[in-house]
Amino acid sequence: MGNHNLDIAMFPWLAMGHIIPYIHLANQLAARGHRISFLIPKKTVPKLQHHSLHPNLITFHPLTVPDVDGLPLGTETASDIPLSLNNLLAVALDLMAHQLQEILTTIKPQLVFYDFAYWLPDITKSLGIKSVCYHVVSATSLAFALVPARHVPDHRPIYEEAREPPPGFPSSSILLRCHEILSMSILSRPFGNGAIKFYERLTRGMQNCDALAVRSCRELEGKFCDYIGTQYGKSLLFTGLALPEPTNTPALEDRWAKWLEKFEIGSVVFCAFGSQYFIEKDQFQELVLGFELTGLPFFVALKPPIGCKTIEEALPHGFEERVKERGVVHGGWIQQTLILSHPSIGCFVSHCGFGSMMEGLMSDNQIVLVPDLVDQILNTKLLVEELKVAVEVNRELENRWFSKESLSKAIDSVMDKESEVGMMVKANHAKVKEVIEKPGLMDGYIDKFVEDLRQLV
Repeated sequence: MGNHNLDIAMFPWLAMGHIIPYIHLANQLAARGHRISFLIPKKTVPKLQHHSLHPNLITFHPLTVPDVDGLPLGTETASDIPLSLNNLLAVALDLMAHQLQEILTTIKPQLVFYDFAYWLPDITKSLGIKSVCYHVVSATSLAFALVPARHVPDHRPIYEEAREPPPGFPSSSILLRCHEILSMSILSRPFGNGAIKFYERLTRGMQNCDALAVRSCRELEGKFCDYIGTQYGKSLLFTGLALPEPTNTPALEDRWAKWLEKFEIGSVVFCAFGSQYFIEKDQFQELVLGFELTGLPFFVALKPPIGCKTIEEALPHGFEERVKERGVVHGGWIQQTLILSHPSIGCFVSHCGFGSMMEGLMSDNQIVLVPDLVDQILNTKLLVEELKVAVEVNRELENRWFSKESLSKAIDSVMDKESEVGMMVKANHAKVKEVIEKPGLMDGYIDKFVEDLRQLV
């Protein structure tokens, strides 16, 4: 098809953790001359326009999120609501199908990227548009949670089957470790219009598309990607990690820079859990007490726990006075990437969302993981069981509770310079980082991805 430029529309799930990675990919494609139409809720557009590095080629098309009984008025993304209401947001997404059809009929792209809108291929086929189901979660989580697809007659996920791995599944340790947790997860619950289950929503989207794409690379998840392709009878298209392009970002806030400079190189523990990690007050208090217990300096950046308006009101009695010289607990936005790259930081305690997982791998810090949602649990298993670059905090199986002692123990296991576990994960982390930072590797993935798309249209 030559080197013609492509016209692409993108419609990600209505959550910042999906929208922003789509924008990162849009930037990579626009840098190569391709035109992107980005379809997102209208009030969300001004919040995200600054992420676009190529406004001449990336056009935002505002959408109206329909009112749904039980969904707070004005809700546009998952960040506006508690996790328990995401099902209603999926109902709203499904009610947007007519809007999507009207816009696509008008702009006539060659390709449409989507993830949760499983019904989009029905629209694109009628318009002569190719559909690409593009997932921004790890291939490991897709391989476990969303397959087998073709070999199980009623499309039940692995976790509802016997605990023995199905033929060809690439990691029995991941399967057996996650089975009990995932059997109680969101995957089997209704998620959207018509009471479709979450698992069915995603597998239908993956089955009906013209092409299946993943935000991954063979160097990290090759065997899981191959397994997905085998199950769905499709060749996977790889975008690489599609990380943000370097920009002239401002320096780290002066107050945090000055505070971090007080401590030795590699001595501070940094903790952040992203926008979709909702923590109960008692678990929050146990968390911060765990940081106190380490005896190390720490910087915790979290949303106020459930039922609290501020971080300060949720802190344990006497905590601020005891840790004021060595600990910060902050309830606002922080420059996570800049903090992770500060010389004083030595450990990153993360929920292991995909973006944070990549930021952790690209840093030189030790990694301690406290996952909550399904994809975070599976990302954690990739880093802990497969790549062996991190440790996980032990939790009670029934209620997912973790103690201050288990958190402190996990941090100590990687921050103690004499720890065998710490030395092992540090060495493995360095090897993985060297591979994914190889000059030209990620650019090569995007270039190959573009050629695959040209073949598709």
